[in-house]
Amino acid sequence: MKKLLMAAAAAATFAAGVAHAENATYAFDPNHTYVTFEIGHFGTSTNRGRFDKKEGSVQLDRVAKTGKVEATIDVTSINTGLEAFNKHLQSADLFNAAKYPTIKFVGDKFTFNGDKVSTISGNLTLLDKTLPVTLKANQFNCYQSPMIKREVCGGDFETTIDRTAFGMDYGIQYGFPKEAHLVIQVEAIKQ
Repeated sequence: MKKLLMAAAAAATFAAGVAHAENATYAFDPNHTYVTFEIGHFGTSTNRGRFDKKEGSVQLDRVAKTGKVEATIDVTSINTGLEAFNKHLQSADLFNAAKYPTIKFVGDKFTFNGDKVSTISGNLTLLDKTLPVTLKANQFNCYQSPMIKREVCGGDFETTIDRTAFGMDYGIQYGFPKEAHLVIQVEAIKQ
């Protein structure tokens, strides 16, 4: 009888653990998701811009500490506040939006610090070249939105890439840096 009770208790514990695992899907909230970039300008100032159109989804299991994110950025939506600069950035000199209209990030290696996502590693595709990158979370949180009555998870993620590794060499001859800093601020709504 004692063995039967122990087996039942073990089965109940296992079932509770399985029930507690939560692999949830989240969709990017376009009103709270921003993708920006920064690059030095002749060692004096920093050029900044953003992409106004982006979409993506996240699968996250905070118990198993696993996840997957897919993000697509519309290069034609680049916005620096200056139309002439936007057009140059979209030209074949830089992002070549006519030939490569999207940038894509797919990440499936999540690391956690406690119950918070601390990094996401995956592949960034830019100018039709795919290379590994790791996004570092400056903050990560999940909360129950009082406005939409659903769970929202997100954070500010950043990385610095060598743009020349993707074939974006414009300006190197003038002294512009190879490094470009990317910041992806994401809030995603549980589906």
